[in-house]
Amino acid sequence: MQNLLDLDGDSLTSWFAAQGEKPFRARQVLRWIHRSGVADFDAMTDIAKSLREKLKVKAVVRPPTVVSDKLSDDGTRKFLIDVGNGNAVETVFIPEEDRGTLCVSTQAGCALDCAFCSTGKQGFNRNLTVAEIIGQVWQANKALGAVHGDERLISNVVLMGMGEPLANFENSVAALKLMLDDNAYGLSRRRVTVSTSGLVPVMDRLREECPVALAVSLHAPNDRLRDELVPINQKYPLAELMAACRRYLEKAPRDFITFEYVMLDGINDSDAHARELLALVRTVPCKFNLIPFNPFPGSPFKRSPAERVRRFADILMQAGIVTTTRKTRGDDIDAACGQLAGQVLDRTRRTAAKTIILKEETRP
Repeated sequence: MQNLLDLDGDSLTSWFAAQGEKPFRARQVLRWIHRSGVADFDAMTDIAKSLREKLKVKAVVRPPTVVSDKLSDDGTRKFLIDVGNGNAVETVFIPEEDRGTLCVSTQAGCALDCAFCSTGKQGFNRNLTVAEIIGQVWQANKALGAVHGDERLISNVVLMGMGEPLANFENSVAALKLMLDDNAYGLSRRRVTVSTSGLVPVMDRLREECPVALAVSLHAPNDRLRDELVPINQKYPLAELMAACRRYLEKAPRDFITFEYVMLDGINDSDAHARELLALVRTVPCKFNLIPFNPFPGSPFKRSPAERVRRFADILMQAGIVTTTRKTRGDDIDAACGQLAGQVLDRTRRTAAKTIILKEETRP
């Protein structure tokens, strides 16, 4: 049985062609599934009954299951999504006066192990499927009551939840194409953002195949510190990352890169660090989003004091760089940036532990 949530517009058209159906049928079904939130083929009333019967035999619309739905005092809403085999990911809706942003996960866990991130400390199990990624948008629309075409409570989507989107490139891009498709969610490329820790070759692929707004998790102004905080930097150091950012802007829907920078007390938040950042990004049109660190159990880091964050931002702004400080949202339900943890059966660390044990057992 084909889960139609796994297919973007082109793939759905090809699937319908293989069933002997015309392309417009794919567009009809796409609108029913994504614009109207319908999973029951019998409810697709403008489709011939014979086709509906065929679909019931050959296909399903099966989104991942919402197992919990928590509402923060500030209106932030966190969904825990079951993706099977003991794994669950988190999706967060953040309402604001002028927008509604959905933060979507792309992996069960994350293998990049950034030092300050709760998700990374859980390890990594697997990439999410297209249905599991776009299914988060589908389920959030349902829960928010926005399933009637032009009624859009979700105006922006950010792939900033659990996981590194570019490490699950094919599935993330297929989901992005559905978000952009006028027959599905119809979002602007400017309102869909991919956040990456800096997988340089895949940034280039995204630029060519599906350029959307880009946010880069920077978090340090030099390679020595970034090697510690964001280990992928050891493979793709800052000079390569900045060059990739400049290339990305050649086709990006926005004329700047957003650099995310978590503020860690006494680690990366000094005036000297701010000035070092200015030198680093001098050839990259950019904005900075400073993120107050959100503590989690076992973390050695502390949040930078508000005055330190303000001073850091002032240095960047005085140099002409637009700088915002992210308002902490949903921290009472562990839905704030860096707090998403879900439930992950860590394959990578279990394997590493087993390797260590085997080595110890074979010592002479």
